[in-house]
Amino acid sequence: MSDTKVTRFSVSLPPTLVEKFDNAWKGMQYDSRSKAIHDAVRGFINEYESTRKARGSVAGVVLMLYYLGKPGLLDEIMSTQHRFEAAICSTLHVHLAKNKCLEIIAVKGDAQQIKSLAETLATKKGVQQVKVASIAP
Repeated sequence: MSDTKVTRFSVSLPPTLVEKFDNAWKGMQYDSRSKAIHDAVRGFINEYESTRKARGSVAGVVLMLYYLGKPGLLDEIMSTQHRFEAAICSTLHVHLAKNKCLEIIAVKGDAQQIKSLAETLATKKGVQQVKVASIAP
């Protein structure tokens, strides 16, 4: 780590997520869980910052992984998609498991509007992960 000082903080995670994370960082041959978490947090921030800096017209996809167990989640997702309908060209819904789905949202338009769509979806309870891939046409 490049910082000379460190801040310790506590994070609560489901045991299955901790187990998967531990398997991942050990499989990648990290020296410690802390270093792996450091890199994961830095990646999260870098992705956020690169998306935040995007300007102008872009085209791409928003990938969203979510679970069906949260009451009202599908209505919230649909409502959000309708709010951003000007940027959404198409959606593809993929059933991954009985309660797990992948939504692939094709987008085209203002980069900031697409960023806002992705951030709005990511904050919904039941949404596990959101990724944006975009290019300037």
